[in-house]
Amino acid sequence: MRLKILLLGVSLTALVEPALAQATTTRQGTAADVTVQTAPQAATQTPATTAAPTTTLRDALVQAYNTNPDLQGERANQRANDENVPIARSQGRVGVSSNGSLNTSVYDSDNNAFAPTRQGRLGLNVSQPVYSGGSVRNSVRAAETRVNAGRANLRGVEADTFTSVVTAYVDVIRNEAIVRLNQQNVRVLQVNLQATRDRFEVGDLTRTDVAQSEARLALAQSQLRSAEAQLIGSRETYIRVVGTPPGVLAPPPPLPNLPDDAQLAEQTALANNPFLEAAQLQRDATRFDVRVSRAGRLPQLSLGVGGNYYNNLGSVPGIAAQEVSGSGFSTSLGAQVTLPLFQGGRPAAQVRQAQAREASAIESVTLAERGVIAQARSAYASYQGALQVIESSRVAVEANRLSLEGVRAENSVGTRTILDILNAEQELLNSQVQYVTAERDAYIAGFSLLAAMGRAEASDLNLGDGPLYDPEVNYNRVKGRWNDWADDRAPQAVGTSTAGTPVQGATVAPGRLDPVLQRPVDTNRTNPD
Repeated sequence: MRLKILLLGVSLTALVEPALAQATTTRQGTAADVTVQTAPQAATQTPATTAAPTTTLRDALVQAYNTNPDLQGERANQRANDENVPIARSQGRVGVSSNGSLNTSVYDSDNNAFAPTRQGRLGLNVSQPVYSGGSVRNSVRAAETRVNAGRANLRGVEADTFTSVVTAYVDVIRNEAIVRLNQQNVRVLQVNLQATRDRFEVGDLTRTDVAQSEARLALAQSQLRSAEAQLIGSRETYIRVVGTPPGVLAPPPPLPNLPDDAQLAEQTALANNPFLEAAQLQRDATRFDVRVSRAGRLPQLSLGVGGNYYNNLGSVPGIAAQEVSGSGFSTSLGAQVTLPLFQGGRPAAQVRQAQAREASAIESVTLAERGVIAQARSAYASYQGALQVIESSRVAVEANRLSLEGVRAENSVGTRTILDILNAEQELLNSQVQYVTAERDAYIAGFSLLAAMGRAEASDLNLGDGPLYDPEVNYNRVKGRWNDWADDRAPQAVGTSTAGTPVQGATVAPGRLDPVLQRPVDTNRTNPD
């Protein structure tokens, strides 16, 4: 059953939210709900100023669906594929041709004095193939099968495009969260360094303590620069895939309809994966190609009707003009039968060639099937693994926060050094970064799993602001056309250019510091001996 609402499972912005949230996702027919635990309450506090979201994931998907050049190019390829059907049908349709000529006799040694010296002719011929050994019929069937294969492939490209959009979207959210965490860490360490220097000036701390704080601040600043570079890269990737800058992204909605086990994921993928369906239809089309090749050894029959008008253009001498007509009309009706007897081995070679291509297509189905199975199993494992990492990281964040509070308390009584506190802060930061990264990984793995199962197409994601692209509309428009002059208009670009988009920066909305981190590293106590 295809999805009717957009998937996605965990909020990568949870580390900047105050409440302990829990998102539950279900799939119809499963025995149990899939639960994703979001960030712990104590991880960080709500930002002082939170910008209102300007873009949702659905907005990004709709825009990419309408303007992504890769997807638009694949639709154009499918329209070109549709034309193979009327091309194949034209081989069995009536053909009409005309001819004309104008001749003047310059010299003829056997010239009859009464023969015309000039003559003009106009002719019209109509031919109708009657039997071609099944070539036309099987060519049409092969073309129709490849049209269906192209539609399946187009659905697969849609799912891949949506996966790219989802990946770019959650990458921006994740990297913004990481930049925010690193900014918070730098601000805290700047305050701590100043406090350490002040205490050094009054003799409470040593130069070693100051150097440790300076080194940790320098390391934090380098980590911040690296995180900002990754954020800029993810925003530029978002522009490449979606077509516009990301703006302020809303938390993505939950991921429903995920399978309970790998076997169910595999079975669903084998039944619905569009790329596997496309490979199977391509295999079926090659079977018709073999029949087309075999038709080259069979007889062919066609009927023809012709008519000709001639005019001597007054070139008959006056005496003979009374006996010879100056113009006339003739018609003919005939049947032509062609029976190949020997063609130098060409028909057999063409049949063998088509059979070899059929064998290749059969192997392609097996290859696609292997890929689908591996993709479904690995995506399911990645999703389940990421959920476990999320839970472990959540526990680590809570534990590291308590550890930092404890180290600070012990420092206040002189049993811990500044380096111990700096290490505890770094461990907390690392666990927070691991947490948001695991959420991102779970999100993408879940969507990739649904894409492998054939449940991440436009019709599944409820992108219903306007009519969805239907490749069958163009096929119905062209499949029965007979007109030799029914061209389409010159094509125009549909995908939007990103040349005018601004260069992206690494600015993120500031957030309030965790109260635990707001406290300076050092207290009025001296370090233990």
